[in-house]
Order: sequence, then C-alpha cells, then structure tokens
Amino acid sequence: MNELFWVFDNLSAKSLADIVLVSLLFFTLSFFIRGTQAVALLRSIVVVVALILLANLLELTALSWLVRTTLPALAFVIPVIFQPELRRGLERLGRAGLFTNNRQTAASARTQIISEICEAAERLSERRHGGLIVLQRNSSLDEYIRTGITLDSEVTSEILLTIFWPKTELHDGAAIIDKRGRIASAASVLPLSSSRNLPNRNLGTRHRAALGISEVSDAITIVVSEETGRISITDGGRMIPKLDARRLQTILTAIYGINRKRPDSPWQWLREQADNMGLLDWRKQT
Repeated sequence: MNELFWVFDNLSAKSLADIVLVSLLFFTLSFFIRGTQAVALLRSIVVVVALILLANLLELTALSWLVRTTLPALAFVIPVIFQPELRRGLERLGRAGLFTNNRQTAASARTQIISEICEAAERLSERRHGGLIVLQRNSSLDEYIRTGITLDSEVTSEILLTIFWPKTELHDGAAIIDKRGRIASAASVLPLSSSRNLPNRNLGTRHRAALGISEVSDAITIVVSEETGRISITDGGRMIPKLDARRLQTILTAIYGINRKRPDSPWQWLREQADNMGLLDWRKQT
C-alpha cells in the first residue's frame, strides 16, 4: 500500500503524459482486435496484469513467484496465439485513414436488405430449396468469407434465389452479407456447432452451421430447411425455428435493422466526437 501512495506523491506532468499516451495506444489497439477471437485472450492478459498488481500491493510471495515464472513463457506463447489477429490488425492499420468516412449500413439500407432476405426466404421455403444467409454485425467474418466465392454484389432476392438454386455450384454453403450490406461471398464454409444442447438432435448440416457461426461471433443467420422448407434464425447460439416471412421480418428488424452504427477505426470515432462538439464546422463553411 505504501508503494501506491509513493506513486501518487511522485506523479509529475511528464509521467501523466506518459500514462495518457499509453492509454491512447491501448485504445487504438482495441479497435483493431474488436470482433476477433483475440478479445478472449486479451481478457486473460488483463487478469494476469491484475494478479501482478495484487501480488505487489499485498506482498503475496507465492503468487509473485508464480507470475514471474509464467511471464517469460507467455512472452513466447502470446505472439504465436495472436498471429492471425496481429496480421489482420496490421492490415487494417495500413488501410485506415485519419479522416475516413466508412460507415456501416444505414438503417434505411438495412430495412431494404431485410425485405429482400425475407422475400428470398419465403420463396426458398415454398420451393423446398435449402438456404443459409449470414448477416455480419461487429465480429469479423473475414476468415469465413475467404472460404467461399467472392461476389461483392447487391443484396436482392433474385441473387439470393440464384445462389441457392440446387443446380448451381454456389448453393452448398453460406452467403455472407458484410457490414456494408453487400453479399461478400457465397458457398462459404461455416464452423459446425459444438454445443451438446442442440434444440433438435436431428438438425442437418445447415442448421448446425447456422448455430456454429452464432456461437463464435455475433452474426445473425437465416436458414431454410431443404427437407421441410421451414425457416429458422440463429443469434447468440440460440435458434428460433418454424418462422414465416412476417415473423422473420419482425425478428430481423428488432435485432438487425436498428443496430447502432459503430466506428470502423479510432480515427473515425475521434472525428465523430469532434463533429458532435462542432469542432469541424469550419470544414462546412469553406
């Protein structure tokens, strides 16, 4: 406890600036790992740091020895575990601009997307054609998009019906709609659910894949059964089965249509805050 008082007594302007810069660094890094599986690992690091502080403040000898012994191993293990996330984070950092204006899909555009998806799901259900449509929210789905065929097309019911026509090469897989509201890929491979508490043990591969992607991300998935024509939706590892087009539209509007837009980079967040405070009004006057 004396060490804590010593820190506050010796806190200078230079030290305070140092702390602010480090905080900004971690704030920036949080944007580049947001929506990745690295977040869970980052929580573990926070726990380790908390244990270090606790051991120092309370003078816990055994805990301090355990932490000091473990840290050198973590220094080698963490870069290996984080390798995919570090690579994607550096790629995003290289693409990010100071005044970029990339925004997620507007609410009006989402309403149109929901309408097209519901129309496609209804017609797929009537025809008994299987379908698997993934709506990306905040979690990164790049690794699953790369497993499919790149499309980058507008979301229309006609395109979705064409993708899932049984005689096309793209029907056996998922169509992923990205944050921009465009069909990023088709025939993408999704992880199957690892849950032992499945709502139905007779679920097919499409339904298990729909549950699987909702367990590892915050994506919403619409699945149409090829055998029964029933429409289901998954979100957060849960499945709502036996929907019609009207109920599907109601649920999608509630969980996808009104999502609050989030900035894609820390620079965009800072720009939005400055705009809200009127600091960028000079740009509108020139």
